[in-house]
Amino acid sequence: MDQTPSRRRFLTSSLLGLGALGALTKVTAASSPKPGFLTEAERDIPVVADSDVIVCGSGPAGVTAAICAARAGAKVRLFEAHGSLGGVWTSSLLGYLLDFDKPGFNQELVRRLRDRDAVVGTGVNGISYHPEDMKLVLEELCLAAGVTVHFHTRVVAVHKVGRRVDAIVTESKSGREAWRAATFVDATGDGDVGALAGCEFEIGMADACPCQPVSMDALLVVKDASKLTRFIHGSGSAVSKQSMNDAKKHLLAEIKRGGFDPSYQGPTIFPIRDNLLLAMMNHEYGINATDATAVTKATLNARAELHRIVKALRALGGDWEGLQIVATPEQIGIRDGRRIKGRYKVVKADLVAGARHEDSVVRATFSVDVHALTRNDPAYSNQGVKVKPYDIPLRALIAKDVDGLMMAGRCISGDFIAHASYRVTGNAVAMGEAAGVTSALAAASQRAPHEVSWQEASALLPKVRQG
Repeated sequence: MDQTPSRRRFLTSSLLGLGALGALTKVTAASSPKPGFLTEAERDIPVVADSDVIVCGSGPAGVTAAICAARAGAKVRLFEAHGSLGGVWTSSLLGYLLDFDKPGFNQELVRRLRDRDAVVGTGVNGISYHPEDMKLVLEELCLAAGVTVHFHTRVVAVHKVGRRVDAIVTESKSGREAWRAATFVDATGDGDVGALAGCEFEIGMADACPCQPVSMDALLVVKDASKLTRFIHGSGSAVSKQSMNDAKKHLLAEIKRGGFDPSYQGPTIFPIRDNLLLAMMNHEYGINATDATAVTKATLNARAELHRIVKALRALGGDWEGLQIVATPEQIGIRDGRRIKGRYKVVKADLVAGARHEDSVVRATFSVDVHALTRNDPAYSNQGVKVKPYDIPLRALIAKDVDGLMMAGRCISGDFIAHASYRVTGNAVAMGEAAGVTSALAAASQRAPHEVSWQEASALLPKVRQG
């Protein structure tokens, strides 16, 4: 399609937004804004309509969805609010791969990282990696697949035609722009697109928080990591759960010996490469991830606490002498956000029973992992739920209240307890694969995702999996 300025169509109405971002109201001489509000003038927004699939958010689910949709033959645009691909893996410096023993892109990614000497630990599950190598690998894979990447671009509104999502509107240094596609994938983590489209959602334990805490990781450097092994969480299939717990207990005692009581009672240090380590040592409690003011305050508090912890350890001298922070992330790590209402809701009972579905896109095995909701709670808990391996169906990845929109990652349709299990990144990758092939097939056949069977979509998986 010719997308020269003279041939572009324009989008002028029916934009749904959150707060003032999505409100486009025509100003007339007789109109005046309400006290405390601004009224924004109606304007024409240029529309680019050259995509089959648009993916919003490039975290583990989103970047996988984009790559797989492109490998399946779709023309894909990938929008990311930050300046790198990978989301929690990179912008939040997660540094650790959980529940990653799944087929497909999980295996390919580990292999490519291992080829770069960017992984610590044997096997594919519970291994640490170098975030900078992760950034580069994901960029190379997107470029090789033909994905068009847009950094520093945030989705701020959604346009619908009837029930169908027709376009998204973004804001960036380039201004306000609109983008049309046949299908859309919300992989924003916090379900921003679904919410902007008017979908129902939940946050935290019910319609709103209490939510799981947010945490800020940090890259650290020491003079000799080999002298700190009793404090370092091991990586790979050979590491026992007991040794992991012992390392956390030793580290907590050491931080307290330095005169500081951290907000998180399970502080953890992971090996990255040589004397480079990655630490997760704090919690900020009761933060609603959709409240920018609260997330800002949590970010300021967490970064300050990390520096106080490192200062306390460095003051101990000995093996801690010279300990330094190399980098903190651009995005604090968020566990809880919106869970968009889908055509199936994964719930606690599914985990207890080990639910099976014909349209299963992944079999999740990770335990319920609820981090302390207050400082007085245990560091983490399974809330008394013992998980049997359970299926996540394709229907949980398809929005119920609109057509043409899929979800992938932690914003899929589920309850608080189920989310505490499936939210880890190995499952997010598998969801991304499913959303990618399903959205590509829907676009190619001029159907909505809910009209595509998983049997049909999964037939594309061999095409998109490369080792």
